[in-house]
Amino acid sequence: MSSPPTLAEALDALLRFGGLMLRSGDSAFRVRDAMNRLAPRLGIEDFAVAITVSSLMATARRSDEHLTLVHHVGPLGINAWRLGALERLEGTGALTPAELQAKVAAIAAAPLQHRFAVVAVFVGLASGAFAHLNGGNIAAVLAAAVAGGIGQFVRSLLLARQFNQYAVATFCAVVAGGGYLLIAALLARIGLPPEHGIGVVAAALFLVPGFPLVAALLDLLQQQTTAGLVRLAYGTTLLLAAALGLGVIVGVAGLSVPAVAAPANDLPLTLLLRGVASFLGGCGFAVLYNSAWRTVLVVGVLALLGNEVRLSLQDAGASQAAATFTGTLAVGLLASVVQPRLREPRIALTVPGIIIMVPGSFAFHAVVLFSRGDVMGGLQAAAVAGFVVGAMALGLAAARFASERRWLRES
Repeated sequence: MSSPPTLAEALDALLRFGGLMLRSGDSAFRVRDAMNRLAPRLGIEDFAVAITVSSLMATARRSDEHLTLVHHVGPLGINAWRLGALERLEGTGALTPAELQAKVAAIAAAPLQHRFAVVAVFVGLASGAFAHLNGGNIAAVLAAAVAGGIGQFVRSLLLARQFNQYAVATFCAVVAGGGYLLIAALLARIGLPPEHGIGVVAAALFLVPGFPLVAALLDLLQQQTTAGLVRLAYGTTLLLAAALGLGVIVGVAGLSVPAVAAPANDLPLTLLLRGVASFLGGCGFAVLYNSAWRTVLVVGVLALLGNEVRLSLQDAGASQAAATFTGTLAVGLLASVVQPRLREPRIALTVPGIIIMVPGSFAFHAVVLFSRGDVMGGLQAAAVAGFVVGAMALGLAAARFASERRWLRES
């Protein structure tokens, strides 16, 4: 007759489960909640965990036995499919520590949902869609799409070989931005001159760390301060690394701030193209984050609806920050309706659905002005961009407050 699992085996299995959730991009408060629910099913009577994103330290008690273990999380990343599988595992019936260990190991070893080439194609479509939504002409859209796809393919190859994430972000920003300028020059020679500006940012859109930044805000709102600040620093450093790469390209090419494109007069066509671009943008980022195809399509629809709300409000005279807050709030509320049926993490539905709302023109202005030594102008543009990005995250947080009653109370 086999002996019952020890407390050390139970706690080790639980830490491996939580560590994989963190490593796949989930927020610390979700990891804490999931581990608290699993602990009693593993025979742990009393459980407490401290989360710093890079590590987990947990203390468990069973009868008179106490134990504390520390688990190193490893390099952070984003894997929406893995998050969904872990959340479904959390909701299964009775589990032994050995069964939990085996299931977690199987989820960690599962292959990616999409090949590198497929991800590159969809990221290219998202980059082209972003260029269109921010006033780029057809040549800018084509150049951004090709350059964005190439940049993402190079990024996938480098990350698969475990190169430093920050160095990869800087290098791939140079690849995407430089690729855009090269393709733009080729298109100009055949009579399709792009409006440079926004296309450079659009080509590097895949480098925006949406998951870490949104998860950091949600953790701060749930009083997971240490984890929230660590993840915020991680996301901000990735963003700065990408901005450094783009700054090199902008400085070498001598790009200037472009004029604002005039809106089209054909309203039905404008709405149609906006909708298609928003849908492609959402699908592209869902594929980038390794979502299953069903989830990809749902994210595309959420992005279409939310971005149409945002752009319509801007057309009506609303400020970009207010319109963006309302658009992301719509995405968050719609995600709360479809999430129970999909049984996917809510963050995997909302974050890829709002990346297309990033204030590309202000981000480009900031990079250009900083590269030209105009510190005050760069800071002004960066502050506006940061305010709009903050409105994006707050829109998702407000949706949580409106749809999840437990968010209104502190625990």
